[in-house]
Amino acid sequence: MATTVEERWRQFLRWGPYGLLGLGAAIAAASADALMTGAERPAAVVLTAAALLLHLVWNGHCRRAAARSGPVGERPDGGPVLVPGAPGPASVVHFALRTALAFALTWLNPFFAVYASVGYFDAAHLLPRRLVHAGLLATAVTMAGSQSGGLPPASLTQWVALGGLFALNAGLVTGFAHLATRDAEQAAERSATIAELGRANSRLEQALAENAALQAQLLLQAREAGVADERRRLAAEIHDTIAQGLTGVVTQLQAASAAPDRDRADTHLRRAADLARESLGEARRSVRNLSPAALEHDTLPEALRKTVTEWAERTGVETRFTVTGTEAPLHGEVAATLLRIAQEALANAGRHSAAARAGVTLSYMGDEITLDVRDDGRGFDPLARPARGDGGGFGLAGMRARAERLAGSVAVETAPGEGTAVSARVPLGAP
Repeated sequence: MATTVEERWRQFLRWGPYGLLGLGAAIAAASADALMTGAERPAAVVLTAAALLLHLVWNGHCRRAAARSGPVGERPDGGPVLVPGAPGPASVVHFALRTALAFALTWLNPFFAVYASVGYFDAAHLLPRRLVHAGLLATAVTMAGSQSGGLPPASLTQWVALGGLFALNAGLVTGFAHLATRDAEQAAERSATIAELGRANSRLEQALAENAALQAQLLLQAREAGVADERRRLAAEIHDTIAQGLTGVVTQLQAASAAPDRDRADTHLRRAADLARESLGEARRSVRNLSPAALEHDTLPEALRKTVTEWAERTGVETRFTVTGTEAPLHGEVAATLLRIAQEALANAGRHSAAARAGVTLSYMGDEITLDVRDDGRGFDPLARPARGDGGGFGLAGMRARAERLAGSVAVETAPGEGTAVSARVPLGAP
């Protein structure tokens, strides 16, 4: 399985110092006769052993820290922690002791700078952010001393070389450290952006799921509302066509049976047959959701005029029909609604009002159209509950429901003994 960059860094920071220390010691031993005195050789061996012991102790500390908290964490600046338990006081002490040992070994033999170079790699992982720059400069001093010919400088030329090489090393490590810090910050920003995008995606998925559930609920409610609306439509159509037609048929049959002669009885019977045929046709049109038969070939004013004339002849009530305003084209649903309201209002007047006169007025009023049906009958108490079975309640409710479907309204003005006025208002441009 391929290892990640962080895992490779952890392996290098754990085992790299051993390799660099061993390599530096091997080169130093090979050059000892040329570069080291007899007294410096034992000191180098002791310092090498001390450096080895330091790394053994540090790795043991890292293993214990990893066992307690895990090997991977995150620095305050957003970068990964590649050394368990670091940065902290223990890692600062470890870096300082190792840098001092590397400086001392390089003083004894310049080739120990191979070991000192490890400070360039792990200063950012062992030291707090505020101390990283100082740690890199300390390592740069050791490296410049080695590159200038060894420590201490033996001549002015070596001192000048030491200063120049230190400036070069310091500039390089500072620049690289700055770039590494910027890369770490950008990586942290990318990680934060990716995390935020993940959270946003999660919220979006949740919102989509909620919207899907809401849409399903709205569709169910729309279907239920459509079913309920269709039931109300059919109920209103049945009430306005079949019920009224049957009422008219019954009335004509009663009048025929009470007629004093055969001619009048035949007249009432013909009217009953005409009403039955008309009701049958209206019932079929209602089921098919078609316009009333009266509107198939006539405009609303003409259909209302014929309806009023037929009602007046059938009931014997003196009735006048009036149109005011400038006639304008109407949507079929508006015309059908107003015609049904007029038929229902007249039917109620014929059954309950015992009126002598009635009037129907259709008014075009700019952006709305109104229909007024008045009679001088006995009137009623609008707050009184209709008697069960008289059918009086459904007519008014049906008229209001029809108008409200077109954003209109129906108002009733009546009182006992003062007649009744039904006024329907519908927007001219509806639906």
